[in-house]
Amino acid sequence: MTDSATITVISANEASWEDLRTVFGERGVPYDCQCQWFKLMRPEWRATSPEERAARFREQTHCGEPDAQSTGLVAYLDGEPVGWCAVEPRTEYPRLRNLKVPWTGRDEDRDDPGVWAVTCFVVRTGFRRRGVSRALTAAAVEHARERAARAIEGYALVTEPGKDVAWGELFVGAKSVYEDCGFREVSSPTLRRRVMRIDFEPRPLRKPGRGRKATES
Repeated sequence: MTDSATITVISANEASWEDLRTVFGERGVPYDCQCQWFKLMRPEWRATSPEERAARFREQTHCGEPDAQSTGLVAYLDGEPVGWCAVEPRTEYPRLRNLKVPWTGRDEDRDDPGVWAVTCFVVRTGFRRRGVSRALTAAAVEHARERAARAIEGYALVTEPGKDVAWGELFVGAKSVYEDCGFREVSSPTLRRRVMRIDFEPRPLRKPGRGRKATES
């Protein structure tokens, strides 16, 4: 989908499940979560094990099924699987609906399927600070745009220059990375969180050519 230097990003359904398992590892927060935090309400979360969440994750991503829809993107650095980004219509994240950050200070239709959301990043230890999250964010924008999204947003963490941040906090993405990829700040729900957003311009309807139907570009 995109290629920045040696970083390549593809839809997860075009990647293998083994590559995605390599990104998530065999211990730590990504392994425990399996990108289900926003997919499961609290009672369901507590009732499932990492193995059960992994089974759900595998179903959702459709790894190795290029004709299926997926729930995110996988990044490669020199052919090595190094990162993951979750991006889907905002309505696909049940827990997001009841959280403070996405909705404070703005009037939004929570059931609008045209708004997509970037909710999670995972970058393998040893491959951080090499532009992987930035490449994933840029690819997420195009991924949503190509699938007729009206807008895309993320729920970024504000980081301070020169101040270390625990990687577990950065799973939502850094505000500076979103800005670099064209997002603008639309709300400031807490001291350290910002809602970042891109509203896509409607694409004009192409004039029909000989023997072709009119389609949206």
